[in-house]
Amino acid sequence: MKRLKNARLSALQTFTRLSICAGLSIVALNSNAQTETTDQLKLSKQLKLSDTKSVDSLKTNDAPALDVLPDQTQDDALTFTETDLWNRIRGGYAIPNLENALVTQQTNWYSNRIDYLMRIIQRGSRYLYHVVDALDKRGMPTDLALLPFIESAFNPQAVSTAKASGMWQFMPATGRDFNLRQNIFKDDRRGVLDSTEAALDYLQRLYGLFGDWQLALAAYNWGEGSVQRAIKRQQALGLPIDFDSLSVRMPKETRNYVPKLQAVKNIIGNPEQFNLELPKLENTPYFTSIKKERDIDIHLAARLAEIPLSEFKALNPQFSRPVITGNNTSILLPISNAELFSTNLSNWDGPLSNWTTLQVNKTERVENLATRYGYKPDQLREVNSIPAKMLVKAGSTLLVPKTERSSEENIPQHIAEQAQLNLETGKRTRTVRIRASSRDTLASLAKRYHVNATDIKTWNQLKRDQIKAGQSITLQLPVANTSKKIASRRSDNSNTKVASVTLKTRKVAAQSKAGKRPRTTVDKQLALDSKKRKKSV
Repeated sequence: MKRLKNARLSALQTFTRLSICAGLSIVALNSNAQTETTDQLKLSKQLKLSDTKSVDSLKTNDAPALDVLPDQTQDDALTFTETDLWNRIRGGYAIPNLENALVTQQTNWYSNRIDYLMRIIQRGSRYLYHVVDALDKRGMPTDLALLPFIESAFNPQAVSTAKASGMWQFMPATGRDFNLRQNIFKDDRRGVLDSTEAALDYLQRLYGLFGDWQLALAAYNWGEGSVQRAIKRQQALGLPIDFDSLSVRMPKETRNYVPKLQAVKNIIGNPEQFNLELPKLENTPYFTSIKKERDIDIHLAARLAEIPLSEFKALNPQFSRPVITGNNTSILLPISNAELFSTNLSNWDGPLSNWTTLQVNKTERVENLATRYGYKPDQLREVNSIPAKMLVKAGSTLLVPKTERSSEENIPQHIAEQAQLNLETGKRTRTVRIRASSRDTLASLAKRYHVNATDIKTWNQLKRDQIKAGQSITLQLPVANTSKKIASRRSDNSNTKVASVTLKTRKVAAQSKAGKRPRTTVDKQLALDSKKRKKSV
């Protein structure tokens, strides 16, 4: 009797287990009907379901209890979708916590500047999902999604004093090592997609080198060679080589680098402890990538997407000029505006771009180029970011407005990818106006005043090479250098320095003291011309 009771109890337990498994299987199958995205946390469970005969036999108590369930025909996954991006980040923390005085100091610093943190969060809300998703795909710690808080305050336009640029602050050479192109039209160090992939590649490489995320982060900031040398010195002294121990050998910036990240982790991990209410961030992408085939002006692209120009630039900060060049180039747009952009683009019947390029054959001033080709000097300087008093060097490429004769074709791909703009400091000049005599020509004036005949023609907007007697001619002449040229030498018999000053320099110094500008060869020529004109009168 007791044995019969045990058999019935065992059968009842088995039936209960199978019922629960069958119920879970239905849930799993329903979940699989939905499209799985990368932001889902996959919890795989093998469910062993018996066939119908097994269930029927259990109901009639004809079969013994099953300790192991038969294999399913296919694997089913129970999936859970995290709707809050902050929870997804917290759930992926994997870098060991650092606890020291610097962490406490940095935590206090950030927690006392909640407004600053909120501005960073607002700016980074466009990009944070993409960074977290990229980390998840690689199986990397989501702590690293907070690194742009430290590097750039999530500002993709940020440029450091050392010329590091972008959200992940790549130096020019390091950017090139990770295939981040840099030319006059775009700087991939500022691009959201390209720079993120490059940064994660770099961090993965550093982790593979050091086997420690804190040391990898130190190397990201200080350089892998510097960290390796610090490790060797510690090992030679028989000292530990963890970040905390090595930090005494690091510069101040690197010593505070990991503590800053730990401080942000602490605040994001437990915002209520710091009286911070984080804004709700959905665990969904904000933007999508759209490929284009034609050059298109940035302001027009924003207009067709029906978003503010500032928002377009925030999503596409890598483009340095008013036109986006190149075939098969991608732009980022809010998901809600992507289809609208495509529709408006297909209905647009006007020109897509108003810009083309100009190759500079010789080093010259922007004003000369503008006058020769019919452009406004200020416009050329602004569009090409050329500071005042800088010359454009030969071989440079300038972006210029299209004219009626310009082709509607794209800017050639080799120019779009390789174009460079090189500048040099121009000589100081002064404007001088003279009246041409009956014997003067452009060539004779150029020879007399040591300038170029083409430049004279440009300065005066002359369409022909001839000039008339009495015509007013404008010249841009170099300003004389009035600095003293003093050569010093040591006496063979003593340490006394003897200054040798030429008679010419003394004369220059005397003229400067008297408030007069020293006269150069050009000045003498101008004075001579003036005397001749007076005599002729």
